[in-house]
Amino acid sequence: MTVTVRPRAATDLEACARLLVEVHRTDGYPVEGVAEPISWLTPGNAVEAWVGEVEGAVVGHALVCAATTADDAARLWLERTAEPLTRVLVFGRLFVGTAGRNHGVGERLVRTAMAYATDRDKRLVLDVMDKDRAAIRLYERLGWQHIGTVTHHFGEGGETGAQCYAAPS
Repeated sequence: MTVTVRPRAATDLEACARLLVEVHRTDGYPVEGVAEPISWLTPGNAVEAWVGEVEGAVVGHALVCAATTADDAARLWLERTAEPLTRVLVFGRLFVGTAGRNHGVGERLVRTAMAYATDRDKRLVLDVMDKDRAAIRLYERLGWQHIGTVTHHFGEGGETGAQCYAAPS
């Protein structure tokens, strides 16, 4: 089975939106953004995005964004290191549909983002909901450092626990 990761093109957005809705239906991820998936996939502070493909079909997605002080993981990292905010990128919007699972698509997407950040001398951070155990296992297996626990607020009064991580240097 041929797995590839490449930069996301504008022409991929519809397929990514459909995939996001599928993942939300099967896994409850994300907890927000599914009503307007294209907007969720294209935040204003996005820096780069990738898709994972199996046999030419889009089965996964990930992106990195410029960090802001509103990002829990970025805030925690800055409190620990005093690095400038401009050196931090936030990894997110990682999801893999059922057709892409057990083929290493998620890992390839994470490694691609890690290499992107390293090549630009940036620190990559993220937060992941407590319920997303497979993602947590993946990040920990790839050497991400746990930097704290936060409460993620979403929608009208929704909240859930989340773990924050920094990529290995």
